[in-house]
Amino acid sequence: MRVHFYATLRPIVGEKTVDIPLPEGATVGDLLDAILRRWPALRELLLDERGHLSRHVHIFVDGRSHAHLPEALATPLTGAEQLDIFPAVAGGHARHRIPSPSPDPGASAPAPRP
Repeated sequence: MRVHFYATLRPIVGEKTVDIPLPEGATVGDLLDAILRRWPALRELLLDERGHLSRHVHIFVDGRSHAHLPEALATPLTGAEQLDIFPAVAGGHARHRIPSPSPDPGASAPAPRP
């Protein structure tokens, strides 16, 4: 199964696209489990405190969000689909934020607005 990772997930996975072997009859949820076994560090970015997929994370199957699939995470996969996984990229819990770069101490402050 070919899976594309975006934003903060890429540095953990190490590349944009990976192939993840799945058994016949595997579901979107099975794929998520396989991803978390292979990259345990993704757990805090993809799951909420209860261990469920965070409502801010989107798994797209052939361009359709898992939330809109007939069986959501229980939707079976054939292996021919394209999957894209997007983490929360704005807001959310502080542990998920990427720190802003420190201002350059030699830079001048922006001029005040009139």
